[in-house]
Amino acid sequence: MTSSPTGCLATAKEAAGLTLPPILNDILVTLYNRELCSSRRSGRSSGEGMSAGQAPPASNGRSSEEARDFYQLKQRAAEYYRSNLVPQRMQQVLNSMFYDNPDDVYGHLANYFASFAKPAAISRIVGKEKLDSTGQQTVQVEVLCTIKNLEKSICFTTMSNSCCDPNYTTFDTMDKEIELKNLSVQFALEWINGPLNSLLKGLLPSNQKQVDKFLSEYFQRKMEEDEEQKKKDAEVEEVPEPEQSVSTNPIPVVDKKKKALKAKKSIAPEKPIKPREPPEIFFPGAVAIGVVSLAVAKATVKLQNTSLFLHIAALNHEKEPPVEVRMPIPMVSLLSCGKSSGGKLRLMKEVIAVPKHDLSYEQGLKMMMAFQQQITKWMFSQKSLPLAMSHLGCWEKGFERTEQPFELIHEVCDTLELTLGKDLHLILNCAAHELMDYEKEKYEIITGVLKHPDEMIELYTSLVEKYPSIIGLIDPLRKEDEEQWSKLCHLLSPQCYLLADGASRSIDKLITNGLGENRYSGLILKHANQTTISDLIRVAKLMEAQDCRFIPSLTDAETLDDSIADIAVGLGARFIKLGGLCHGERVAKYNRLLAIEEELAQRGALGQAAEHQFPVISEEEHDPNSVRPGSEQID
Repeated sequence: MTSSPTGCLATAKEAAGLTLPPILNDILVTLYNRELCSSRRSGRSSGEGMSAGQAPPASNGRSSEEARDFYQLKQRAAEYYRSNLVPQRMQQVLNSMFYDNPDDVYGHLANYFASFAKPAAISRIVGKEKLDSTGQQTVQVEVLCTIKNLEKSICFTTMSNSCCDPNYTTFDTMDKEIELKNLSVQFALEWINGPLNSLLKGLLPSNQKQVDKFLSEYFQRKMEEDEEQKKKDAEVEEVPEPEQSVSTNPIPVVDKKKKALKAKKSIAPEKPIKPREPPEIFFPGAVAIGVVSLAVAKATVKLQNTSLFLHIAALNHEKEPPVEVRMPIPMVSLLSCGKSSGGKLRLMKEVIAVPKHDLSYEQGLKMMMAFQQQITKWMFSQKSLPLAMSHLGCWEKGFERTEQPFELIHEVCDTLELTLGKDLHLILNCAAHELMDYEKEKYEIITGVLKHPDEMIELYTSLVEKYPSIIGLIDPLRKEDEEQWSKLCHLLSPQCYLLADGASRSIDKLITNGLGENRYSGLILKHANQTTISDLIRVAKLMEAQDCRFIPSLTDAETLDDSIADIAVGLGARFIKLGGLCHGERVAKYNRLLAIEEELAQRGALGQAAEHQFPVISEEEHDPNSVRPGSEQID
């Protein structure tokens, strides 16, 4: 066997003279025989084929035609192999393999040539109907790629199908929401198996920005088409429309005016509350955009044999992921004592525990497991049955007084020898939008106890003062109560997180309009509908620039997909809100976080969470693009 330089020179000479190495010449003979057999079947030739090493046919009669055909085939083959550097690379690997002497010869050859293979490209995406944790329809996407000329299934991804504004969700709207969900799934499957499949075919999964750009542009076109259609429909119905509006609208308008007059007649004059903002429009089929974006990201991870959180961290930092990665602190729901719990107390939809910041994620989770076990024992020791497990993954318990949940938690802390306010802290999800009585224009915090938004400020300040272990309030007010939000933030932001969940806008609106006039310490956001991976990265950066905590969370109708855990770690979220430690769709996320922490520890890249820092929000601060003036921290 010749050395490498001589071999390259010989290869160049052979290509110039249309001579090939014996192995390729044998391949050419095989190709020629195949073409010859094909021509025989079509009745165009009756000559005999050649065996390997046999000379080309003689140049007389029919044999001269065969010789010309073989020469042309040889020309095409020589150019094909030369343009793809096949002879050089074959000679290189054969030379090197002799000295490497691998145990698996063909495995060595496969690995060598795999490095020159084309990157995997999307060949198809397939949408299928699946069920979420509530038994409602949602969407699953399968990504298939062409790898070494073969189509292979890479991954399956599901995502919750959210079609309702939490501020407008009631028992009476349930049937309409289910109908809208089913319609959304139907549209989504049509998009995925039709235009989106054609749109993404041939794209590299690793090019997440380009994929998300195409998806977002497609969705924008669909919205514009829908808007144009609505305008055309409105023009057709322009004549009868005023008569219908006159006959149907006066009743709610008159009622609202009467309610306002009644409020003015009260003994202590109070400002009328702002009416609810119109519900955010959910476009049927939007879930197709979000789930396809996530599926492509997961396909990239599978092809690159890496982890989703590392891939998202690399996208977030636009280069390599950071050297050190911190785990998000879990916000674990312990109790649900809201309006659906059956007790008089309505204020606390969730009582949430937050482990001490300097514990590892595993240590904090074990503490929360022990805590929930003690609460379970307490629940079964009570004579008030039946017991109910909330869809939030925690026990649902009705209480009569505000103090009772705290008394129970203190009792459990004593049993476990934990110090509340040191080993763990509390966050209350007040879900104020569920407490508002719009007829009386007040919040009903306990059955029969009504509070005006101005009175809620005093309630919360006294509650935090009485229970200093409270370090966060979620949705203490409706998003429309902007003046009261501002005052509450001014009073409590130095010692407490003021977080918006139902009071937050959608991710699309946050990207378009910024954080808005309301000032929050953080926003609890869900990955749903048309939100792409690029959108999540964009909104996380926007919030980080304004010292606002990005807190990934779950929808009420989840799936077993655990990608939200990777998203939280990859985007450097301070907290993650997954609910309680029950229900498979929630536990799957907690388990994924355990695996991520273990992987980071093995890589030597596991960082430690910093102390709690509360962004100080002044009452005079109104510019949504301004930077917070300072922050307070606790151990």
